[in-house]
Amino acid sequence: MEGQNQFEDYYNIYWVFTQLCNDKCDHCYNNSGPQGKRISEEDCMAIIGNLPNKLQHIILSGGEPLADKKLLYAILERLDQKYGDNLHITLQFNGDLLTPAVLDELIEKGVDQFSIASIDRYHKKQGTRKEELSELFETRGIGLMVREDNLDKDGRDTLKQRNLIYGFFGATEDMWLGGNWARGRALKKGIWLKDGAHNFCNIHSGGRGFLGRNGENIIQEISIQLWAINPCCPGTVSAMGDARNEKVVDVLTRMSKHEVMQKINQGDAYGMGESVGIEAKEGLKRSMELGNVCLWCDEFFTKYYDMKTQKAKVQD
Repeated sequence: MEGQNQFEDYYNIYWVFTQLCNDKCDHCYNNSGPQGKRISEEDCMAIIGNLPNKLQHIILSGGEPLADKKLLYAILERLDQKYGDNLHITLQFNGDLLTPAVLDELIEKGVDQFSIASIDRYHKKQGTRKEELSELFETRGIGLMVREDNLDKDGRDTLKQRNLIYGFFGATEDMWLGGNWARGRALKKGIWLKDGAHNFCNIHSGGRGFLGRNGENIIQEISIQLWAINPCCPGTVSAMGDARNEKVVDVLTRMSKHEVMQKINQGDAYGMGESVGIEAKEGLKRSMELGNVCLWCDEFFTKYYDMKTQKAKVQD
C-alpha cells in the first residue's frame, strides 16, 4: 500500500445515517424501528466533512431515510456543497413514505438512483406498492435499472450523472438481510443464514476490496453505520474508526498497514487470523461451529485481536 492518497479518490460508501424507521421488521440487522438510534445533524455534517475529497458514489440508507426527512435533506444539501455533480447519490429506502411531492424534492436535491429495499415477505407492505411506485417513477422520467456490469476497466462507475434510475430488491433466504447476517433483530429472531461455509466477506458488500480492488472486478466499498466505519455492511463487532472525528482516508490508511485487514480486503475471513497464529482451517472450523462467518468475525475481534491497537490480544 502506498500512502494515503490512494483513498482520497474512493468508489462507494454505504451510509446508514439513521436507524429511525416507520417499520420494525423481524429481519432488520441494525434494529431499526420507531425508536431506532439517531445521530445529530451536527454529527452528520462532521461526517461529510471527513469523507474523502473525491467520492464516486454514496448510498444513503437507514432505517428509513424518509422517516428522518429533515436530516436527509440537510445531508443532501451538504453533499451538493462538497461534491456538486461529481457524486452519484443512491437513496436506499422502503418506499412506504414516498409521495409525488417528496419524489420531486429528492430529484431537486440531487438523488440519482432510487433503490427500494422492501420487496420481500419481511416488510410490512411486502412489496404491495411496487406497481404504484413504478408508475410514479416513470411519470418523472426515471428509468428502471438494468442489472449489468456498470464498471469500466478501472472500476469506476459508468453511470451518467443525473441519469435517473430506480430498482427494487429485498431479502431472500440465502442472501442479504434476513438470510445472511447474524446481526441485530435478525440474530435475536433467528432469521439468519446458518451456514458457516457461506463466506459473505468474499462478495459484494462484504470486506473484499474495501482497501483496494487489486485489479479485480469488484466494487470498492465501506459502510458507515451511523458514525462507525466498517469494512463491510454487516460491520465488525468493533468499528475501524469514528467518522465524526476521524478522516475516512486516515482510517483506511491505518487499516491498510495490517495483515488482518489485508486478509479481509482479500475476502479471506477464515484466514484473517493467520498473522496472529490462527490458521484458516481453524477459522473455517469455528465458522461452521458458530453457524455463520459473521459470528466467527465477532469472536475473532472480541477474543483474539484488538481493532483499535491492531494488535493480538494476550490470551490467558
